[in-house]
Amino acid sequence: MSLASWFRWNEPPNRISQKNPTEMVVETLMMELGWQIKEAEKQQRERENEYRKIKTGVDYGWLVSYPKHSYDISPGERLQLEDLCTKIHPSYCGPVILRFRQLIVEYEPEVQEVSRLFRSVLQEAAEKIKEEEEAKKLARQWNTKHKTSLSLTTFKSRARISPFISDIKTISEDVERDTDLTRRVWSMPEFRNTKDY
Repeated sequence: MSLASWFRWNEPPNRISQKNPTEMVVETLMMELGWQIKEAEKQQRERENEYRKIKTGVDYGWLVSYPKHSYDISPGERLQLEDLCTKIHPSYCGPVILRFRQLIVEYEPEVQEVSRLFRSVLQEAAEKIKEEEEAKKLARQWNTKHKTSLSLTTFKSRARISPFISDIKTISEDVERDTDLTRRVWSMPEFRNTKDY
């Protein structure tokens, strides 16, 4: 047996595996969920101890030993939450965590309610991302249509629309005078060339 096998400095350093952004988002969000579950569990125990102190008048909290982590979400629910996490864009990871923490502070949920609260935050963020993507898609479509259609700009330069011009005859005047209405449709504004001004 050689000494080189005992000492690993001769081997090239292993590269840290590069995770794709989606995996990083899922891992980060699920770690946040786990941490919030532990904190909610700890707060629930503290509330129960305070209630016992008030009820009995004696503190036996130093005698009680709690397991480090007794509540865990089911594997099916975990998979559903991880699937929702994959829909979150990396740029939204921070805001999702902040929103989740804000709701935890606001509602002070029981341990069983933390995962439901987390699910609602993920769904809200996924809907917001979807709406923004649709808005960007519509904006791109508008920009491509707007660039290809120059007829509107040339039309604007030649004619001016004057819907509230003072010398427009009303329908009642034309009916009273029995004038011919073939010159113009009344539901449309009057178009005039710039030469008329």
